[in-house]
Amino acid sequence: MTVAKSIFITLLTLLYFQGFSQGTSFKEWHLLDETADSIHGISLNKAYDFLKGKKSKQVIVAVIDSGIDTTHEDLKNVLWHNPGEIPGNGIDDDHNGYIDDIYGWNFIGGKDGKNVKTESKEAARVYHRYKAKFDNKNINESQLSVEEKEEYSLWENASELLKVKPNDQVEMLFVEMMTKAAKKHEKILKEDMKKDTFTVSVVEDYITTNQLAKRAKLGYITFMKMMQIDREETNVFTFEQLDEYLDEKKKQQEAKDIPPANYRNEIVKDDYNNINDRFYGNNDVMGPIPLHGTHVSGTIAAQRNNGIGCNGIADNVRIMMIRAVPDGDEYDKDIALAIKYAVDNGAKVINMSFGKGISPEKLWVDDAVKYAEAKDVLLVHAAGNDNTDVDSSGNFPCSKLKKCNCIATNFITVGACSDPKISGDFVAEFSNYGRQSVDVFAPGVKIYSTIPGGNTYGFLKGTSMASPVVAGLAALIRSYYPSLSAKQVKEVIEKSVVSDTSVHVLKPGTKDSISMSGLCTSGGFINAYNAVKLAAQMQSMEAIPTKTVIRKQPLPKSTFKNLSVKQ
Repeated sequence: MTVAKSIFITLLTLLYFQGFSQGTSFKEWHLLDETADSIHGISLNKAYDFLKGKKSKQVIVAVIDSGIDTTHEDLKNVLWHNPGEIPGNGIDDDHNGYIDDIYGWNFIGGKDGKNVKTESKEAARVYHRYKAKFDNKNINESQLSVEEKEEYSLWENASELLKVKPNDQVEMLFVEMMTKAAKKHEKILKEDMKKDTFTVSVVEDYITTNQLAKRAKLGYITFMKMMQIDREETNVFTFEQLDEYLDEKKKQQEAKDIPPANYRNEIVKDDYNNINDRFYGNNDVMGPIPLHGTHVSGTIAAQRNNGIGCNGIADNVRIMMIRAVPDGDEYDKDIALAIKYAVDNGAKVINMSFGKGISPEKLWVDDAVKYAEAKDVLLVHAAGNDNTDVDSSGNFPCSKLKKCNCIATNFITVGACSDPKISGDFVAEFSNYGRQSVDVFAPGVKIYSTIPGGNTYGFLKGTSMASPVVAGLAALIRSYYPSLSAKQVKEVIEKSVVSDTSVHVLKPGTKDSISMSGLCTSGGFINAYNAVKLAAQMQSMEAIPTKTVIRKQPLPKSTFKNLSVKQ
């Protein structure tokens, strides 16, 4: 999920809930407990109470994303440092093909230090790759070769994805009009307040006798509430993200007519069609747009209990940043090599808060997923933010592997949940879902975490924010129960969800009522306390001498009934 995509889903929800206007920030609500706090978080404090006195083993979590602020006060002490590299000497000390990869690697950078910031949509790239071959042609599929049939299917899929929906045009025009008006209010407030940067809360508290400024204040606050912008968000940050969103939407509407610029080809300069040409990029893991990756990393591992900022979920982890996600769609080759890099350098959990609707080089990514599976590495992936059933539409990468037509056992797909006090329902209105394709739901609305700036924090929402909640829980389990395999950790997380078939939610994007069992395979929301209790049980069973075990297989679901928490 790109930065603009995260802002896009924020703009889709135009309701403003009274709890926020009263100054309640709900910082770290996602960590709370229903019984103790009356908020449906993941019960993290109860989990740590259960783990008290137990030893943990450090776990490396790879974050494949847009970049990370390596100087951030709440992250700098939890960053992975490559033990085989001597910083800054320009030598590949550990002989892995990547020079000075101290914190990880950047697969969308050039050897000259330049970086890819913006990229096109994958659908646009595929559409224009085959446009001359298939557009306005009378295609008889029976006369196509197997390879051509695959190309034609890809092209048709890309063409469908690029169709501009009437609602999208109306929505873009509405946001554009409202943003222009809000910027006029901002200009007046800057002059009256004699400040260039200010938060919504500062504007709310500002008193003026200037009638023009009073009207600007009312208009500005109304706009921010309507867009659900947090009270502590600055005007500079907000309008940067709105401009990115509008720019992306305009590009989408022109995508069929104008071939996309290939920034990656200009900067990275690898042989993209050769998966074995893999030693490209640079070691700049921050890059030009580290917002998304910094926020994701903080959710997983921001230093706990240090009295500043926020608390990550896992307490004994190191974050390895692999930059492979531009502002736009990622390339399959970069993702495949990023997964392999993470595995080869010791990651036990990989967070993937990105996705797209088409994957032309899926076999490369699938091979990387299988490689991670063979090396016992768990992959955690965001389900997407289009309030779509991904059982019938694409969201890549995914657990279904093309070559073997099988399901990867080390792959968790995550939808976004909420709390009625946060957004009016238990499930995020924007979240993708799928009874067969999405495994669990985790908090993904109004998540407070680290953002670039060294000592800066803020709220974002999306399945991009839900995925690291699960990745953090997976790292916590692997840290305290290291004998459990990736497959077993996935099973623990899925079997320990909070579920109740009598509770119904709104199907994302509709007003239809549905049970959670209709939205994901586990039928519920993750719960850290339930998960660590179950992990302890499972590890103790693993410790039983093998001669007393008749056969090893996943425990039946009935074993876990006593751990289900009723809502």
